[in-house]
Amino acid sequence: MAATPAPPTAPPKPTYAPDRPEPPFPWLRPTIRIRLTLLYGGMFLIAGILLLSIIYLLAAQAVHVGNELPFKIMEGSEVKVYSEACPNLPAAAGSQDQFNAALNACLNHQRQKALDDLLSRSLLALLGLSVIAFAFGYAMAGRVLSPLGRITRTALRVAGSDLSRRIELDGPDDELKELADTFDEMLDRLERAFTAQQRFVANASHELRTPLAINRTLLEVHLSDPGAPQELQQLGRTLLSTNERSEQLVEGLLLLARSDNQIVERKPVDIAEVASRAIDQVRAEAEEKGVEIRGERGLAVVQGNGVLLERIALNLVQNAVRYNVAEGGWVEVRTEIKDGQAVLVVSNTGPVVPAYEIDNLFEPFRRLRTERTGSDKGVGLGLSIARSVARAHGGRIIAEPREGGGLVMRVTLPV
Repeated sequence: MAATPAPPTAPPKPTYAPDRPEPPFPWLRPTIRIRLTLLYGGMFLIAGILLLSIIYLLAAQAVHVGNELPFKIMEGSEVKVYSEACPNLPAAAGSQDQFNAALNACLNHQRQKALDDLLSRSLLALLGLSVIAFAFGYAMAGRVLSPLGRITRTALRVAGSDLSRRIELDGPDDELKELADTFDEMLDRLERAFTAQQRFVANASHELRTPLAINRTLLEVHLSDPGAPQELQQLGRTLLSTNERSEQLVEGLLLLARSDNQIVERKPVDIAEVASRAIDQVRAEAEEKGVEIRGERGLAVVQGNGVLLERIALNLVQNAVRYNVAEGGWVEVRTEIKDGQAVLVVSNTGPVVPAYEIDNLFEPFRRLRTERTGSDKGVGLGLSIARSVARAHGGRIIAEPREGGGLVMRVTLPV
């Protein structure tokens, strides 16, 4: 009776921050909070300018700037006038019209000065109140939008496959709480789907490997019989090759499913050592095909899973050897630290690859100009697994056509 597979574990916790470059001036980023602050402050400023204009016009109308004197100096009166504010007033009365004109000019000057003083003081008060209004609007916008920040932080943790996180927003039953509750419900469904996927992978790992292993054992026992007819021997070798291909396909599918998750346990891994091991495994095949493997491998230590990282290098080097030219081919494998990241570059000679075909190479069971697998070079999962493992380590893989034929595969991983 088959053993029961182990129950799925909880979703892994994130061990890295999402790769999101910081803007050069984060305080200039047009966030919702900044836009709401500008909206509130701008409305207050416009309202203040309109109010100030109305007050100024009403004050100008009240003091009658530009109007004549409400009184006149009559002829024959002996009047002497002195004013420090209006030094141009005649000390003694001259003609009646001249004296009245001087008084009118003095009074209009004082009215205009009072209005100018009112305007300047009002503008200073409006400026101060605008600063207070912008600061108050910024604080209130931050308070109103704080649930959005909480939702964003939870979403970032979920992006690291931490599906156990929940927002659990409390407060008034408004649109933001409705959004948070909807997000929590979505996380519940995702967590259930993730658990079901883990259970499926565990069951598939047991149910698929066991019969294939039994078939392989039976075929090997049959082939070890020296008295078996030649036809049955040939049939057994064909079936064994088919069974081996099925085992590779199952292993690739299971590895692809597991590597889509984030890596929980990380250890220091030297990419140069990983690449050297991959080259050692492929060297015999490369010598058989007449492909030269070269390149300098510098020290490049990252935090990750050594087995999965070796799978990246092995898949890339195997593809570079298998999809090469018939004579005089070469594969160059380089590792280095560049711009704070570990870089693995695998270049090779080979057929010319159109740029529009590059993305198809990373799809499962896809090859160049071929929809499904149809050769003995693999099961069509190598690059898909490499991309999935790179993403699980917080890195990425880029393929570029090489001038003259072949590809340049570049893997970057955070150190």
